[in-house]
Amino acid sequence: MDDHPLVREWLANLINQQPDLEVCGEAENAVSALAGIARTGAELAVIDISLNAASGLDLIKDLSIQHPSVAALVLSMHEEELYAERAMRAGARGYVRKRETSKNILAAIRRVLEGGIYISQKLSSRMAQKFLKGQEGVGVAQSRVGQLSDRELEVFYLLGQGKSTSQIAEQLHISLKTVQAYCVRAKAKLGLTTAMELVREAILWVENAHLR
Repeated sequence: MDDHPLVREWLANLINQQPDLEVCGEAENAVSALAGIARTGAELAVIDISLNAASGLDLIKDLSIQHPSVAALVLSMHEEELYAERAMRAGARGYVRKRETSKNILAAIRRVLEGGIYISQKLSSRMAQKFLKGQEGVGVAQSRVGQLSDRELEVFYLLGQGKSTSQIAEQLHISLKTVQAYCVRAKAKLGLTTAMELVREAILWVENAHLR
């Protein structure tokens, strides 16, 4: 599922052109996605991290609980270093970036449908290094933004998109006070002192992520 119609149309056309694959439904939000999966009996859900009215990570967690037999594959524009491990912890079976070739995206879909795990070689090597050395600080935790929790990161990302705290509260269906608490925690972890510094840092981070 993706909240951009053009992305959904492109992906559906790509999948339906394959003799061994077929799209059984599309959705632009988490509620309709879960309802569609229950109705169609899908085997795989391709999910974006950023959705208009919900977090893709939350959807993956809900999917794992409500439909544990359905595999989840993340297809996202976000940098792998920050989101792939979070997605896997949430229950995803794979992570592939939208900038990958159609061949790699189809390979990811088939790998996950076969019961396997799909991540890049770079991420695989980093996770293996962390396991072998027993180091908690290897990889994603080395970056300051990587220290944020899933929800703190989501609020930080929305701030970087220019949304106010009240808009974020409405989009995430949480209270304004809760959003403000996440902002306070994010400031502490990022070594910032003011709300303006947090917003500026978020905007720069989003801009840099989009330029990669």
